[in-house]
Amino acid sequence: MSSTLEKLSSEELIKMEEKHGAHNYHPLPVVLSKGDGVYVWDVEGKKYYDFLSAYSAVNQGHCHPHIVGALKKQADTLTLTSRAFYNDALGPFEKFVTEFFNFDKVLAMNSGAEAVETAIKICRKHAYEKRGIPEDQAKIIVCENNFHGRTTTIVSFSNDETARKNFGPYTPGFIRIPYDDVDALDKALQEENVAGFLVEPIQGEAGVFTPASNYMAEARRLCDKHGVTFIADEVQTGIARTGSLLAVCGNCSCEGHCERQEDTYVRPDIVVLGKAISGGVYPVSAVLADDEIMNVIQPGQHGSTFGGNPLAAKVAVAALEVISDEKLAQNARKMGELFRREMNRIIEKTDLVTKVRGKGLLNAILINDTPDSTTAWDLCMAMKENGLIAKPTHGNIIRFAPPLVMNEEQLMDCVAIIEKTLLAFKK
Repeated sequence: MSSTLEKLSSEELIKMEEKHGAHNYHPLPVVLSKGDGVYVWDVEGKKYYDFLSAYSAVNQGHCHPHIVGALKKQADTLTLTSRAFYNDALGPFEKFVTEFFNFDKVLAMNSGAEAVETAIKICRKHAYEKRGIPEDQAKIIVCENNFHGRTTTIVSFSNDETARKNFGPYTPGFIRIPYDDVDALDKALQEENVAGFLVEPIQGEAGVFTPASNYMAEARRLCDKHGVTFIADEVQTGIARTGSLLAVCGNCSCEGHCERQEDTYVRPDIVVLGKAISGGVYPVSAVLADDEIMNVIQPGQHGSTFGGNPLAAKVAVAALEVISDEKLAQNARKMGELFRREMNRIIEKTDLVTKVRGKGLLNAILINDTPDSTTAWDLCMAMKENGLIAKPTHGNIIRFAPPLVMNEEQLMDCVAIIEKTLLAFKK
């Protein structure tokens, strides 16, 4: 069977997925079989720059040898015990990650959506047991155009009809407000029984929507004023993607990993991590909080068979070591500034793109067409032919998020591909 599969073409493999798999994604028609650093190869051997990084899961580059080495070594020793027993990898991971991000406690899970659900549960339980909110009355404020996952609870507070429609009845207990609107947040916080504010420091899925520079600091101030738990969803923006270890912090909560700047430092009450915490090698997610909040969780009240397994623990430590040792936050900041400068130069030559926005190496260009047009998709198809793969979001936006190990020579090569594609494109 395996020898037969090895001989299949991209076209044949795409048809196989179409026939036997659920149609819950609309991938770019490229079938990848190998990755190394900033590059991927399709089954025919064509090489591409990866400008999506598995939605920012592969910040450390594809198949980083330090992370893969940790996976292989632990896989030969012990992979899973469940939390019915202790294992010798979880405690060291918990110590490492809490010190790395400067929190008292961590609760390890697997997927980003699981971690968001965990944060919601912790926030509510803390509100009932420590803040005196009546049981079943806690409300959590969220933002319009959010993307926190696809569970039933999470899609309940989404305003994306593609994600929501025909999945009800929906979970109550959420107040939705406009993103990057301090006045709207202040007003919502004055409602009765508000337990938390859940927010993405940058809305990635919404098209890399980047708020005002003081938005996170103002959100922190208002949550403090009203005694509300501030929850930062850093699943996509965290782990150095935006040029700091955590995007919400401005430039970092942890000295040594990147430079902390006190005037922009914002510390959430709860941080949600996923994706790049494993470097794309294994599903790992985590929720961080201090004792006063995390200690409301007691045995039997929350868990996961795979959460905190030895394989995940070793992989996550290795992935974070790469972030620190290779100074990827600093590189993301430097390369991001260069990329946006080059995009703005290109925009002056064409009316096809109206704007570039982002932070670090999480960026997007806005295509001068309607969201229901195919222009952004067609551009991504053309870039694929020229050796760079990216994906549209929200119809007329193209997200650009390469691995953080990208160097200046590689980045300028990618800029040349994007420029060539844009200038040659005909609607």
